[in-house]
Amino acid sequence: MATKSAVDTIETATKVHFSGLYQTDGLDATRSQKMSEEEEHGQPFVIGVAGGAASGKTTVCDMIMQQLHDQRAVVVNQDSFYHNVNEEELVRVHDYNFDHPDAFDTDQLLCSMEKLRKGHAVDIPNYDFKSYKNNVFPPRRVNPCDVIILEGILIFHDPRVRDLMNMKIFVDADADVRLARRIKRDTVEKGRDIATVLDQYSKFVKPAFEDFILPTKKYADIIIPRGGDNHVAIDLIVQHIRTKLGQHDLCKIYPNLYVIQSTFQIRGMHTLIRDSNTTKHDFIFYSDRLIRLVVEHGLGHLPFTEKQVVTPTGSVYSGVDFCKRLCGVSVVRSGESMENALRACCKGIKIGKILIHREGDNGQQLIYEKLPSDISERHVLLLDPILGTGNSAVQAIRLLISKGVPEANIIFLNLISAPQGVNVVCKKFPRIKIVTSEIELGLNDEFRVVPGMGEFGDRYFGTDDE
Repeated sequence: MATKSAVDTIETATKVHFSGLYQTDGLDATRSQKMSEEEEHGQPFVIGVAGGAASGKTTVCDMIMQQLHDQRAVVVNQDSFYHNVNEEELVRVHDYNFDHPDAFDTDQLLCSMEKLRKGHAVDIPNYDFKSYKNNVFPPRRVNPCDVIILEGILIFHDPRVRDLMNMKIFVDADADVRLARRIKRDTVEKGRDIATVLDQYSKFVKPAFEDFILPTKKYADIIIPRGGDNHVAIDLIVQHIRTKLGQHDLCKIYPNLYVIQSTFQIRGMHTLIRDSNTTKHDFIFYSDRLIRLVVEHGLGHLPFTEKQVVTPTGSVYSGVDFCKRLCGVSVVRSGESMENALRACCKGIKIGKILIHREGDNGQQLIYEKLPSDISERHVLLLDPILGTGNSAVQAIRLLISKGVPEANIIFLNLISAPQGVNVVCKKFPRIKIVTSEIELGLNDEFRVVPGMGEFGDRYFGTDDE
């Protein structure tokens, strides 16, 4: 049987295996409109807090809210979205399972969250646990905010709700402690007798925890044992939220600033390289891991060309080809620590050098430069692990532009960035891209980045005081 050549196959192939580079005009318009809405209103930081009934979720949420007092934050309770109990169910309400996923109106919850994410105020139902209706009391008006805490026993159960969350917290507590708290709460706040509470616990609450709630623990980014008594865990969570909020604020101002998505793995590596007691070996190891992530993210902002290939199965895959006209430029000497990661990602890449001598706090003087002769025809990855005042970066960028490199062809890669440096660089060069892994609190009186990680070059190359 005659077979088609690879060229013929590619020419006649449809876009069944298309990788998503093309969209129809209608889809493009819809996506652009959605992106414009999101950029205009900004995306809130959504925290999911799950756990068994009476595990301490509300206490954890309250403590987070107290520490975020200077932020616009709101708690949205899953309990507000219970279905109304109809007349037939009301007759046998003690046989109604309020701990089952079907007891909640998840579609209404999703609708409310979508409005909040788009910057619209919403009316949250105020569920009455005595009449089992959500229309007895007036709804609660919730305005757009920076932080939304979604709290509920089954808030992790539906993947559509999980996908909304930037952070997922599971509050863990001993079963006996939860039962004791539930008895106290339901008898005092909901007017139920102890016998009814115990009957519901054995019939619905305990089985539902084992069948539906406990399995969602695997989705949590962080697990808090002892609930509200675990002040250390809550302090760390709030610190992480504040960091992310600071990053979001700058990203809203400067569309050319890109902060790689933070995970607790990345946060853990930052913790190690910032620790003054970390050994040189560990400092280099975890710095290299973070640098590799930043480099890979930066490469993702390079232009591409479309390319189709034939797979070993004979199918056609429509993808992209990497940018070929590329080079790196490291700011000596700290920037040289990023060269190995760049070479590991881009085989045979040319790398130039810029040495800028620092005179005083703000004065900068160029001492040395050695750049590829055809750098004006290339995209440039500028390497410097720390963006502090931005003065060295500005001088390096000006040098590249003087060599004929278009501003839009420069991508500045660093591990940490001070807001002051971001402001300086982005205002002077609005067309370059900055890619970093974390935004710092700022600069101290000595113009050092805080909390920072010290003199990066000395720690990486082993020339510190020790």
